[in-house]
Amino acid sequence: MIIQERVREAAAQSTPVRITGRSTWLGAGRPVAATQTLSLADHSGVVDYVPNDLTITVRAGTSLADLSRVTGDEGQWLPVNPFGSDEGTIGATVATSSSGPFAHGFGTIRDLVLGVEIVTGEGKIIRGGGRVVKNVAGFDLVRLMTGSWGTLGAISEVTLRLYAKPSHRVTMAMEAPTDARRLGERLRALLDAPIIPFALELLSDNLSQRVGLSPRQMILVEFGGNAASVSAQRDAFVKIGAAIEAPPGCWDRLRAATSGSNIVFRLSGLPAGLAARWDFAKQTLEDSRDTLMHASIGRGIVRCVAPDAPSSAAIEKLVGAKAHHTMILESAPADLWKRISPSAIIDRVSQSVRRAFDPMMILNPGILGPVN
Repeated sequence: MIIQERVREAAAQSTPVRITGRSTWLGAGRPVAATQTLSLADHSGVVDYVPNDLTITVRAGTSLADLSRVTGDEGQWLPVNPFGSDEGTIGATVATSSSGPFAHGFGTIRDLVLGVEIVTGEGKIIRGGGRVVKNVAGFDLVRLMTGSWGTLGAISEVTLRLYAKPSHRVTMAMEAPTDARRLGERLRALLDAPIIPFALELLSDNLSQRVGLSPRQMILVEFGGNAASVSAQRDAFVKIGAAIEAPPGCWDRLRAATSGSNIVFRLSGLPAGLAARWDFAKQTLEDSRDTLMHASIGRGIVRCVAPDAPSSAAIEKLVGAKAHHTMILESAPADLWKRISPSAIIDRVSQSVRRAFDPMMILNPGILGPVN
């Protein structure tokens, strides 16, 4: 395997290497001290596909678009729509633990990965998990690699859990109250309703306009299943408030509108506190009028996409409210990473795990922050 050879050569020469897919995450901002780049973009294609088992194994460089085409021919799909586009690779999606609005109904990418093959920093090939849904051997290794940003190994293959494509799908929209108390009541009504949506997002007024809706604070929902199920859920949704059928392509426009920005961060907490969290973020960022906001109602996460860095006072206020949420950076200038998240692996356990897989510390050094 060329990947294995390249990593072994780098390890022998103690040469730091940056692992990439199609380089869509290179602008995330945290400095990576590498002198070589190892791209897995050409390491693509299907390794094994058993439609009856609803599982597929693909090489890491396979794009989400190619994966969709292959599985779609069998009436199946991988319900993952990370922000950006389907031209990104599955390896990078797993390595960065990227998920989108469909995480509400299907879980994050971590819940859909059954097995991985990686090349460690020593050039060893390690496999974890399996190619069938019931196989849980190596489960911890699979979860460990998801979201490790290539610091523990270069992901070379991924085995995924698929779903049957629904026969019917519909996207609907409903205006959301701007008052925090009334918004909280509306969100609770949605979570208590007899609906099981694929996605359930709260959108700021400017983002609603970007996706083709009225320039108001809106709730966007997607239902899928058989005709009877979709009809029943649509009826239950309409009972909560006046709703309309959303124009086609809303989810793709949402993904595109909130990608490629210089500063992206999430405020994460319990779903019960989402209305207050949303209102807090709106008030704190009121001077950044071009900031786009959306929230996963079922997961309690508010995601903010800013064209420019918020003021220092706003940043301090967002970071300081630790009792109500956790602030997680997705993309930011290097100086902001240092202020808010200087290192995600500062604890002993994380550093020990890192050294176990990459003793020479040559894989994506610095991408999760410095290691002592």
